[in-house]
Amino acid sequence: MIQACEEQLIRKRYSYNTRKTYLYFLKSYYYYCEENKLDLNQKSSVKAFIFELVKKGGSRSAQNQAINALKFYFEKVLGQEKQYYEFDRPRQEFRLPETLTQEEVKKLFHVINNLKHKTILVTIYSLGLRVGELINLRISDYNKEKSYIRVVQSKGNKDRIVPVPPRLKSMWRKYYIKYQPSIYLIEGQKGEGHPYSRESVQKILKRACKKVGIKRKVTTHTLRHSYATHLMNNHVDLRTIQVLLGHNSLKTTQIYTHLTDRRILDTPSPLDFLH
Repeated sequence: MIQACEEQLIRKRYSYNTRKTYLYFLKSYYYYCEENKLDLNQKSSVKAFIFELVKKGGSRSAQNQAINALKFYFEKVLGQEKQYYEFDRPRQEFRLPETLTQEEVKKLFHVINNLKHKTILVTIYSLGLRVGELINLRISDYNKEKSYIRVVQSKGNKDRIVPVPPRLKSMWRKYYIKYQPSIYLIEGQKGEGHPYSRESVQKILKRACKKVGIKRKVTTHTLRHSYATHLMNNHVDLRTIQVLLGHNSLKTTQIYTHLTDRRILDTPSPLDFLH
């Protein structure tokens, strides 16, 4: 079951994170059925598994991910018709994404002395990339003349184009002269032609946050959220940000309109209008 699911996830080009999440819940479901002597392919087993997840305090997000993983197994691996389960799918909790201020971003970049490490974080922030998109970015994806990169087969199996700002181009030139990458823009320690690891990228960011004194949880995706938020704070329209981020739906991008940004903080009170 697990191997068949993994192969199908890879064939259908699901992202690394989606594959990891689906396989986690599918393995949990497999062991749950074995332990309780349940038939893997029965809807009643699925309902029992989800109910157990709820009893153990699984978040709404986890419940939705488990349901999606099991739907993938029945529909994409076993080839059954679309599955409908007779229980309410939990509504997604609304959570504002964690972001950094522009001043915090400046400080992060300032404390990094290693050119490759700085180039990695500046590239993620400057282009709003997911970490998987960064490490899979090839030199051939960069159009030097027109100053853009093509993000190939990103989340949702879509390509998109993102403009490269002049300051990042200048940093890339210095980086290229020093490190001479051959295939991937950022290459790892294993030698020529090997991509950088996502774990190493997270470690670079974690060390920089510690130096700066940022104690809240910050991930590479926080840099992507910050990219979108800072664009919006500087009056870039929502539709443009949607395209740059590669979101299918404008609703996904609209979460950034809920953030307490500069425009909200600068909004006057009606009291200010009284004389």
